[in-house]
Amino acid sequence: MDSEAIEPSLVAMDSCFTAFDKDCDDRLSLAEFTLICRALFRNDKGHIYIVPSDHLEQMFAVFDKNQDGYIDRDEFTFCWNNWIKTIVRPINAFLVVDVQNDFISGSLNISNCGAQHNGLEVIDPINKLIDTVEFDSVFYSLDWHPADHVSFIDNIKQRPIHPTSPLNADNAAVYDTVIFAGPPPMKQRLWPRHCVQDTWGSELHKDLKIVESAIKVYKGTNPEVDSYSVFWDNKKMSDTTLCAQLKLKGVTDVYTCGIAYDVCVGATATDALSAGYRTILIDDCCRGVDLQDIEATKESVLNSHGVIVHSKEVKAMVEGRDRRPELGFKLAMELKNGENENKRGRRQI
Repeated sequence: MDSEAIEPSLVAMDSCFTAFDKDCDDRLSLAEFTLICRALFRNDKGHIYIVPSDHLEQMFAVFDKNQDGYIDRDEFTFCWNNWIKTIVRPINAFLVVDVQNDFISGSLNISNCGAQHNGLEVIDPINKLIDTVEFDSVFYSLDWHPADHVSFIDNIKQRPIHPTSPLNADNAAVYDTVIFAGPPPMKQRLWPRHCVQDTWGSELHKDLKIVESAIKVYKGTNPEVDSYSVFWDNKKMSDTTLCAQLKLKGVTDVYTCGIAYDVCVGATATDALSAGYRTILIDDCCRGVDLQDIEATKESVLNSHGVIVHSKEVKAMVEGRDRRPELGFKLAMELKNGENENKRGRRQI
């Protein structure tokens, strides 16, 4: 075996262990684990990604379950089955967020917002990904609001405003934020009426390619609460069908993009990361509302161990030929969290 490369075909687990056990003591030290990471985290051109030393140590500690400073063969079995195999053979979902008429040329055309982005520009790169990348599953989300939805500025007088709200029904303008009385009190950004159920504005754009086997996820259907994320409403009171569908399909990696970068796409990426998914934001397939908020979205994703890529990088990542250390670290930390949850559960029993 070439000890400098772990191919997607996956050599036998014992052979891999033996190849990296350089001193033949039947256990892997941190230095030997570092060699595994050098072989694992590289792109399809052979470029080796540098893994920060503190991340190496934290990942090593996840698999050194008895904390003796080494990974033995039993511990490596867990590492192999739950970490290495996922890194080289991820199960990928492509999540296209809200590429709907109203956001592109309708009542909430994002080109009229501060960033002045043209939502139409996401369609070609998204279509190219659909044509050229074999995702394990594809999802399209749709904002799907009832006519009396809480986010519509022309509905502002339908609900009482909380006394602490900085604005009231008479002086609030579109894109302002008010606090509705509830209960409970709820902050709400006000938008033009958009994506009303079964209207032209709520339809996916005619030029967007729709995968025949894809699943559509409808959000924002509760008139009393907004829903930016494709996972949850903004108050985390109810989830959509997406959570169950991803679990059913065994998805490990979520690729997301669409409109608007700093609103629904950003909220979806945040929730994907919080749910434990290795999350990839496709930069050139997104358009947004506010430039500062877009930068804040990017920072938040990166700080949570997601990655932001160009669409041309996606195919190699989906095929396991471009393996990012940030995603490996994210997975290791999720495994650690899962182990801690199991320990807490056993203590309670």
